[in-house]
Amino acid sequence: MLINKESFKKLYCAKLQALHGESIDETSTYDQYVALGSLLRDYISPNWIKTNRQYRFRGEKQLYYFSIEFLLGKQLEMNLINMGLREVCEKGLAELGIDLNTLLDEEPEAGLGNGGLGRLAACFLDSMAALGFPGHGCGIRYTYGLFEQKIVENYQVELPDNWLKDGYIWEYRKPDKSVEVKFGGQVVGREDADGRIHFVQENVEVVLAVPYDVPMVGYHVNTVNTLRLWSAELAQSDVNLTSCNREDYIKALEYKNSVERISKYLYPDDTFVEGRLLRLKQEYFFVSAGLQSIIRRFKRTYWSFHSFPEKIGVHINDTHPALAVPELMRILIDVEGLGWDEAWRITTRTISYTNHTVMPEALETWPVDLFKSLLPRIYMIIEEINKRFCQELWDRYPGQWGYIGDMAIISYGLVHMARLAVVGSYSVNGVAKLHTQILQKYIMHKFYEYDPRKFNNKTNGITHRRWLLKANATLAELINKSIGENWISNPSELLLLRRFDHDVAFKEQLADIKRRNKEKLAQIIQEKYNITVNTQSIFDVQIKRIHAYKRQILNVLHIMHLYNQLKENPNLDIMPRTFIFAGKAAPGYYIAKQTIKLINSLGAIINNDKTIQDKLKVVFMENYGVSIGEIVFPAADVSEQISTASKEASGTGNMKFMMNGAVTIGTLDGANIEIEEAVGPENIIIFGLTAEQALAYYAHGGYNAWDIYNQDGRVKKVMEQLVNGFLHGEKEEFRPLYDYLLRNNDEFFVLKDFSAYAEAQRLLDAKYRNQEQWRSMCLHNVAHSGIFSSDRTIQEYSYKIWNLKKSHIRG
Repeated sequence: MLINKESFKKLYCAKLQALHGESIDETSTYDQYVALGSLLRDYISPNWIKTNRQYRFRGEKQLYYFSIEFLLGKQLEMNLINMGLREVCEKGLAELGIDLNTLLDEEPEAGLGNGGLGRLAACFLDSMAALGFPGHGCGIRYTYGLFEQKIVENYQVELPDNWLKDGYIWEYRKPDKSVEVKFGGQVVGREDADGRIHFVQENVEVVLAVPYDVPMVGYHVNTVNTLRLWSAELAQSDVNLTSCNREDYIKALEYKNSVERISKYLYPDDTFVEGRLLRLKQEYFFVSAGLQSIIRRFKRTYWSFHSFPEKIGVHINDTHPALAVPELMRILIDVEGLGWDEAWRITTRTISYTNHTVMPEALETWPVDLFKSLLPRIYMIIEEINKRFCQELWDRYPGQWGYIGDMAIISYGLVHMARLAVVGSYSVNGVAKLHTQILQKYIMHKFYEYDPRKFNNKTNGITHRRWLLKANATLAELINKSIGENWISNPSELLLLRRFDHDVAFKEQLADIKRRNKEKLAQIIQEKYNITVNTQSIFDVQIKRIHAYKRQILNVLHIMHLYNQLKENPNLDIMPRTFIFAGKAAPGYYIAKQTIKLINSLGAIINNDKTIQDKLKVVFMENYGVSIGEIVFPAADVSEQISTASKEASGTGNMKFMMNGAVTIGTLDGANIEIEEAVGPENIIIFGLTAEQALAYYAHGGYNAWDIYNQDGRVKKVMEQLVNGFLHGEKEEFRPLYDYLLRNNDEFFVLKDFSAYAEAQRLLDAKYRNQEQWRSMCLHNVAHSGIFSSDRTIQEYSYKIWNLKKSHIRG
């Protein structure tokens, strides 16, 4: 359809006129963006239809990836790249007087995710389509994203992220495929003529789940998979807003709002009961809608559920979709009439589970009373699953009530979602070697001991097509010229770059690309924040959700230490540094929000102090999202991966940085360990406690933060500066951080690791001064990053867990 520049220009002009009834000169930039998106939709649709038809008629097993978030990023340029049309489109538009980059800026960033969990899910969808695996996503179509972050007087302020205000060009509303999801009410058992009890729900709240489908286009293939997002709407007959009775009208309006609220916000504040109830509603809503849709489609082709696990896979991305276990049971038993044993056989051969965390607050639990009132039938099913599982445990561990209580799904008044996911799945995987070992040895040790065959590791990955080919086009072009383009489809071929380790000219080109990327970022920082940064300085970057265990505070305290050194000796010989932070803090997470305030308060002092000769700068880039990441990752010299060892499941930012030639300074945590194995210890800087040491402190004690404070003058000084007015007279503003680290005994060993971190930073400074060595380090990071492509991860999932086969869609 779009083969050459001339045909593109004709089709584009025709589409623009058809949509807006105006010539190019009369249309707005947004109109031109919509026309381009619409034209690409026309091009995508035939392959989308062919893909779905082939999956159905060939009876190929399909995988449905359930995730509470999908952080897609902008899709227009990726779709152009995947379809091989970017160059044709750019040149054709230029001849029409239109700048493609201007149109790309018009696209909203879909507010469907927040951090690593959602970005991983998006990378997986990209890789499944590119590799030709029949895999789709299932999530929620949030009206508002997490929030738009603004920094006002150094504080984080949350504004609504109204990303859908002008619509979303890539979605297709499918009202004919809507399903009903039921909440509350009572469960009634009725006996049929054969004496079998059937359970029905009465007096329920009915919510209509309406699907919106988004195409997932594979790179240079005809495969187009689907991301199905569910929106909560009123069932048509439920509410009459034209009622003249004021009381009925108010009730109807409240009900309408309560229904629409289900899909309105990503991660509602769960510090209150109402927020927790809404979160649970969201989780059941998209799981129920997704499974009903999958089963409806399955029944169009197959008459028996016996083959269901051979044709359908359901993967739950962390515990948020764990209700897939009892919901699939409910549908199979209550709707399809299967017996318990057959339904359980199907369920436990269909569902697989990825655990993403060792943090207790992320291993979701729900109070029984809250759960039972909202989802009475689901609770009954979980109760039965728990009863049968506990009987199995009793048979294995007779009399060990405490042991059984630690494994029970319903235990001590709580429903444990991670335990439900483990019991109801045939596979449980961690996302890095260390993370999986911690699951097996500590967090889920009893479950691992009970059934070790379920557990396995699948180290995370990122899509190199977005994070290198798109985000760092000049580097990608250099790679293409040097080793060919096959790495785009086979990222392990990036290893071929190692042949240039002694090629001075190649490494100079690599350094020049980094310099230009830094200049681009520096210009944005100047324009947006009015901060002038030295592009010859080390760009030291920490991009992460703001959380105590990710230890942005360690980074900040070290910056304070460097600043103290420069104040004592402005002529101190250190490499100039630009420290760049980005990330959001949960609205109710006070310590995280105080950390953001500290970063910005410190930056205000350092950035305006002429006595230090511009040797330090501190920048906080607000409202971090995928688009900002695509600018920052290629410009980074240093990747800060400094979480407390044993706390970060994997990390994927570490992979994006290394893929763009940044050198990691980090702890032996998450995927950092595997990055070190890949690049070699000479091409990464490691410091701090090991996971075993940290876990030993947690288990046995022996750490006292006050000891570090009293023994290390550097630590004492920066800690006192939090509360002595150093930060522009804000004596009590950061008292909570001071108390958190000292009086609460430094939960994540910030002070314990301070000295080792400072030494690692001195080593980094020395290595950077030797530019020949540094460029080799950068080269090796790029060359070894292919193993961290999500293509590798998805192939491991597909062959070793899901049993998927590649499907080659004919053009």
